[in-house]
Amino acid sequence: MDSTPVTIREVRTVGPDTVALELETPEGFDALPGQFVLLRADVGGDEVSRHYTLSSPGVGETFEITVGIDPEGDLSPWLADREPGDTVEVEGPFGEVTYDPEMGGDVVVIAGGPGVGPAVGVGEAATAAGNGVAVVYEDDAPAHQERLAALSTAGADVSVVTDESLDAAIADHVDADVRPEDVYVFGFRPFLDRALPALDAAGVASDDANVENFG
Repeated sequence: MDSTPVTIREVRTVGPDTVALELETPEGFDALPGQFVLLRADVGGDEVSRHYTLSSPGVGETFEITVGIDPEGDLSPWLADREPGDTVEVEGPFGEVTYDPEMGGDVVVIAGGPGVGPAVGVGEAATAAGNGVAVVYEDDAPAHQERLAALSTAGADVSVVTDESLDAAIADHVDADVRPEDVYVFGFRPFLDRALPALDAAGVASDDANVENFG
């Protein structure tokens, strides 16, 4: 989809310095969990754009993205201050890391920081399809705790950990019997540099897993 003005339906706080934006779905837009969009806005007279991965389990009348707020950032504080009815330019979706609930089976999702957005989206899509879900989420100040709790209640195996316990948590949730194509990893490069070796050590080839590098 080319760049299109999209109406913001809701902005809500979902964790420390984290908001979720519910956006009205424009005509012709569709995306799978794991894909991302480009948001573009005029902020103080400057055009600013950033990529954000969907955090909703699918696309209906609306879809959701999760935004970590950097107080010194160009776009995230502006997004956090939006009101229902405001608009933002959206382009996409992009990305080949996707979970199709009609095709996929059980999943293991490993997320760091803002990777929790697509983690809950993939987890909810898999759960709704009747598939097994394990989530390992590293963050000292977790977001989306209500949705993680709901996933756990629905039968998902959810572990929220700190960086010191990441390797052990990954080892607890994956072994050589887990197919790499069923593993999803979302986060920034420093997180990936720790999570992927732990995945390899657990017997799952990280080169064959679904990995989304946030930069």
